[in-house]
Amino acid sequence: MTNDSSISRRTVTGSVLLGSAALVLGAGGRAHATGRAQDDDRAQDDDRARADDRTQGGDRTQGGDVVLTLPAPTGRHPVGCQPVYLVDGSRRDPWDSGIPVRELMLTVFYPARDVTGPAPAPQLPPEAAAAFGAIAPLGPLHLPAAGVDWGATRSHAFEGAPPLPGRWPVLVYSPGGGDPRGLGTSLAEDLAAHGAVVVAVDHPGDAAAVRFPDVTPYRTDTVRTTVFRGDPRDQPAVARTMIDARIADLHVVLDRLGRAADLPLPRGLAETLDLRRLGVYGHSAGGSAVTQVMDEDRRVRAAINLEGYLDYPPAGPGVAPEPFPVAVHGTDRPLLLLGSEGFDRRRELDRSWSAVAARSGRRVGSARIADGNHWVFTDYAAMLPRLQAAGLMTAAARSASIGTVSPTVSVPEVRRTVRRFFAEHLADR
Repeated sequence: MTNDSSISRRTVTGSVLLGSAALVLGAGGRAHATGRAQDDDRAQDDDRARADDRTQGGDRTQGGDVVLTLPAPTGRHPVGCQPVYLVDGSRRDPWDSGIPVRELMLTVFYPARDVTGPAPAPQLPPEAAAAFGAIAPLGPLHLPAAGVDWGATRSHAFEGAPPLPGRWPVLVYSPGGGDPRGLGTSLAEDLAAHGAVVVAVDHPGDAAAVRFPDVTPYRTDTVRTTVFRGDPRDQPAVARTMIDARIADLHVVLDRLGRAADLPLPRGLAETLDLRRLGVYGHSAGGSAVTQVMDEDRRVRAAINLEGYLDYPPAGPGVAPEPFPVAVHGTDRPLLLLGSEGFDRRRELDRSWSAVAARSGRRVGSARIADGNHWVFTDYAAMLPRLQAAGLMTAAARSASIGTVSPTVSVPEVRRTVRRFFAEHLADR
């Protein structure tokens, strides 16, 4: 077992990596270290969470469908965003042999100078949201087949907004298996509002629904849906392909960020990326992938694994799981293993977490979200209680997905924990 602690309703304790840095990522290039700043930040988080909770149940469309909302960012910067399409011509798509290249979609969230004018970007592009709505009821969360308008949820980020000048740390995010990158919007926006550039990555063929800018000769639809049927972890060959593809995808993203001036970004944004302060974080399969990517790429200074295994599932009965290289030899850079108390495969997860912790000394810390469950690290933490309040989800289904913890507790605690870790370990040298 890893030596971890629960994250209580009011405090984060037990991780040797959380430190005492204030929760400001891009404060003049350095993390502040005042207790007063932390107290002010905590109060702002909690006040905002309570205000968001007063809208429990969400608005409704004229047709009666629930419109879900996301918690607002707590940082002082407005947030811009930009979708980015990448093509890796060096490898074929791992899920479709008819696609001769690997396509990726990103969203870059960043501190903006101002956001006057346009409306906030949607959490999911409309075409992707429609496909997601058709697929989601078939997945492990048992989301409603009707009664919610998935395309109506807005972010708090403004597409193409002029970037705020400065030098910002860069964080790359990989979502859970089958999840689109849009389900990590709330945390990404909050990080950007506190002074970071966050790059959220979609893994096509894996993600539930990905919208591309256009069709191609080898892809005749702008939306690509997942190939998954059931939990990939229960299908060893699928799980291996999923993790290996994500690791390769993330290496491509890191390489392209090193040539950010060549990316289709808002004018001046490329110059704000401080790649000396590069971190990665991911949920579930994304947590698995980012941990191994940090092991392989010296540019990455710190990583957060949000309940992702660090081994491949057994290839058959009686066969031992194969650990990732990082679990075999440990890590020499800061790694936070953040889980939930209610995860029903916790014993299986702890096997690989214990291995990396035992070989890494104090470079690895761990904690768990009290009363939480596996998807509490995603936008579902705020969305599912509203579906329950609207009568579209049972209490049991909500608990099996995000636990019983209130979003007024879980959302601020996850945000603060992630911000604190990166503020401490990506401080300007």
